[in-house]
Amino acid sequence: MFEGLWTPALAPFTIALGVMLLIALTEIMGAFFGISPGNFLDELLPGGDAGLDLDAEAESGVAGQGTLSQLLGWLCIGKVPVLVLLVAFLTAFGLAGFVLQAIVMALLGFHLPAFLAIVLVLFLCLPVTRWAALGLARIIPKEESDAVSTQSFIGKVAIITRGVARQDAPAEAKLKDAHGKVHYVLVEPDEPDVIFESGAEVLLTSQSSAVRFKAIPNDNALLSSRPV
Repeated sequence: MFEGLWTPALAPFTIALGVMLLIALTEIMGAFFGISPGNFLDELLPGGDAGLDLDAEAESGVAGQGTLSQLLGWLCIGKVPVLVLLVAFLTAFGLAGFVLQAIVMALLGFHLPAFLAIVLVLFLCLPVTRWAALGLARIIPKEESDAVSTQSFIGKVAIITRGVARQDAPAEAKLKDAHGKVHYVLVEPDEPDVIFESGAEVLLTSQSSAVRFKAIPNDNALLSSRPV
């Protein structure tokens, strides 16, 4: 039974579901060690952050970056966590592939070539991924908001929520804006020898890009942001 999942026609979809399960397992394991694969995915995206400044890239005059930014914006990257979108995409891709090949086998008696099946499934699963992202964005509207300028975050205190922040290796942190809404940003120390552990309070001092900030330890109890 399981051997059939690795035939050339089904292997891409088996791999997609396997990677999705591996990501879920890694995220669960990472929670115990204070690290998150989502932070590494954010760094691989154009601009190096989960909350991409898509409008700025689109206006940069570089056609390739503008097209990619439009696609990422269409997929709602920046509105929901990148890792969640990846899991949704892989799940949709894998399941749609199996369903498509099962239907073709039932009707025609053979599987489609892998390349053709992948192309067809991509057209199916990309809208599904966008639909899932829009749904999640409605469910968690208070988690991330574009109602205020990220420049207003400078001078605010944030709490490191996942990962260990080092210079050039930011970790996820959360803070509240003036309206009481929670925002998630990437934070790295302003000094090269400083490390921010999970749970540490930091004071944002400058902004590197859309949601990436430099910070110093918060030693002023009057500025404490707990609870966030």
